[in-house]
Amino acid sequence: MTGSGKRITWRGIIVFLIGIGILVGLLYSDRNHQLSHTLRSWGWLGIVMAIVVMMLFCVTPIPSEGLLIMYLKVYGIAPGILYAWLGSTLSAVIIFFVVRTVGTPFLRRSVSAEKWEQISDWVERRGSFGLLMARLLPIPAFVVNYAAGVMPAVGLWGYTWTAALSILPYYVGASLVFEGIMKNTSLIFVGLLPIALVGLAGYWLHRISTKRH
Repeated sequence: MTGSGKRITWRGIIVFLIGIGILVGLLYSDRNHQLSHTLRSWGWLGIVMAIVVMMLFCVTPIPSEGLLIMYLKVYGIAPGILYAWLGSTLSAVIIFFVVRTVGTPFLRRSVSAEKWEQISDWVERRGSFGLLMARLLPIPAFVVNYAAGVMPAVGLWGYTWTAALSILPYYVGASLVFEGIMKNTSLIFVGLLPIALVGLAGYWLHRISTKRH
């Protein structure tokens, strides 16, 4: 493995551990449900804060699953998914305008050449539908957002709807798994289905991209 590859691997491990640490910290803080009660008591202010915090997390490589689980505990399944989804979608829009302002040099330092080529290839071949396919690849969502945001062929509308749609199966699946674990029901397996389907689709699309290159 090259030095660059080792740096990327260690960076990924560190980011993953940070995400796990945040999840454990949130669950520990809410072990007596005091944090949940406090956030719910804030009403609309708490909801707006939840959306903003998710938005800020999603512009970074730090996994946001810990926040999603916390929102499910605090607000319930449907509202929790909605607030997390709104935050994720808003973060994608922010990234779009940031990379259009900052430009390609910053992006090239943030996205590897291999990932750039995979995303660019799908966009060039299929437009917005190709971008949706690229979002299913085993590439972190924030990386796809940064790469797609700077591509001239990608417009704001196509960029936004693909970001909003592609995250839903994962959020819904993860939420059902969480609900199944909490209530010891078969929802665990129902939730694993969309996650597995997205994973298989991503694997298949990745193989297609690899064969092209």
